[in-house]
Amino acid sequence: MAGVIISGDTSGSVTLSAPAVAGTVTVTLPSTSGTMAVLPTATGVLAESAGGTGTTTGYYGFKNRIINGAMVISQRNGTSSVTPANNDYTLDRWQTSVSQSSKLTIQQNAGSVTPAVGYANYLGVTSSSAYSVAAGDYFMIQQKIEGFNTYDLAWGTANAKTVTLSFWVYSSLTGTFGGVATNSATDRSYPFTYTISSANTWEQKSVTIAGDTSGTWIGATNGVGIMLRFGLGVGSTYSGTAGAWAGATYLSATGATSVVGTNGATFYITGVQLEKGSTATSFDYRPYGTELALCQRYFYKVDGTDGLSSVGAGMSISTTEGRIAVQYPVKMRASPTASYSGTMYLLNTTGAGTTVTSLPSNYGGAQGAMISFGVASGLTVGAGNLLITNTGASNYFQASAEL
Repeated sequence: MAGVIISGDTSGSVTLSAPAVAGTVTVTLPSTSGTMAVLPTATGVLAESAGGTGTTTGYYGFKNRIINGAMVISQRNGTSSVTPANNDYTLDRWQTSVSQSSKLTIQQNAGSVTPAVGYANYLGVTSSSAYSVAAGDYFMIQQKIEGFNTYDLAWGTANAKTVTLSFWVYSSLTGTFGGVATNSATDRSYPFTYTISSANTWEQKSVTIAGDTSGTWIGATNGVGIMLRFGLGVGSTYSGTAGAWAGATYLSATGATSVVGTNGATFYITGVQLEKGSTATSFDYRPYGTELALCQRYFYKVDGTDGLSSVGAGMSISTTEGRIAVQYPVKMRASPTASYSGTMYLLNTTGAGTTVTSLPSNYGGAQGAMISFGVASGLTVGAGNLLITNTGASNYFQASAEL
């Protein structure tokens, strides 16, 4: 058997030429440790087992365009069950869109079932009644993906890229379920379906979506690039044919199962991934700190869960107002709306605390702010102040720059 000898020249480069025959060519070379280092095939595919995606698309640090797809971060509510109103956020980055109130509850790890293999958390939806969905009704969980994180998909152009959605789902119901991908104006919609075959069993699903070559899609801005929605009961007015782009406002697919239609029905989901390419690959696990920082671009909260927590420091400008410099841990998507709830204190230089009664003004931007906090009385003009929360999760300061 003939061998191959490779030697460099004075140019410092080595050229390998594939034989002039049809087919795939794979080259393997020994690494310095004595193991075999695998290179991509001639088609550009590198297997997941060799550190690649198993596709020709590749990825470098942000394969999954969904943030908090493993449902790990829950700054607002922790593990508490909530009954969300329309457009409320529950777990970080996951918003509820509902036409009727009090029809469902949402909780991190609702029902305390064992999560899908490889996951520690899930978003759990529980139906609160047997509600008959009217034609114009809708019940959904959704994530709005920022344009900076989707512009390379080139949707709305002739170069639109195909994406694949994958996730794990567990429900007390079986049958055909639906969802949709839309643009920010919701006048371009791609309804999709998936089937849950076994009740109360984790099943992995995958949906491939051809990129939209029509319509208006947000580019590299901090607006809404893509909205991904999972239907929990959507009426006929907002349901469309699955598997094709439509110039209409659809929120799910025609004939999809209604979770809110059955009292006590459950719908749990985790491992949500939206990636470039026509094949679902392994979930893009990111470090907890990285995932938290990605969420804090849109929402930041300081509470008293672990005891008295410092929000910021500043000085009194009157006996009833202190201005506090607040630095956000990451630059937020836009200048956030600041608010507080429960008991907070302005500590003066003597250590005495004065209870905050209002937040009259917010001077600042996406990186930080000088925020005024009002009290009934007791501040010393020109004295330094420290703003802290009381102990307990119900006492908090928060800033929201959600899409």
